[in-house]
Amino acid sequence: MIHKKSLKALDRSLQDLRENVQPFGNALILLSGDFRQTLPVISLSTPADEINACLKYSTLWRHVRTFQLTMNMRVQLQNDQSAEVFSRQLLDIGNGQLPIDETRQISLPDNFCNLVTSKEELIEKVIS
Repeated sequence: MIHKKSLKALDRSLQDLRENVQPFGNALILLSGDFRQTLPVISLSTPADEINACLKYSTLWRHVRTFQLTMNMRVQLQNDQSAEVFSRQLLDIGNGQLPIDETRQISLPDNFCNLVTSKEELIEKVIS
C-alpha cells in the first residue's frame, strides 16, 4: 500500500500534465488490492501514524469509487474444493467473521492449514 502523499503527488502531476484542475486531471485511475492487508511502512512511527498515512485517510479518497469482486475466478476455474474452502476461510478472517477468544485472538479452523515440524517436511509437502 502506498502512502497517501504518493497519491496526492500523482494527482498534482496529472493535473499539471492534463492542464485540468479536476482530481487526477479528470483521468480514470485504477487502484487495486486488498486495503485490509498492508499498511504503509513509516520508520519510527506509531500505529496511529501508519493508519493516518493510508489512502483511505487522504482528502482524495472521497473521489474514489470502490468495487468489490465477489468471486475468486482462479479458484472457480481450477474447480478445486480445498482451494475454495481456503479462499472462503481467508475472506472470513478478513471480514472479522471468526470468533475471538478471551485473549482477543481468533481461532483458526482445524482444516485451515497443514502444519509441519521440520524444514525437510515443508520442502517435501511443497514439492509433492
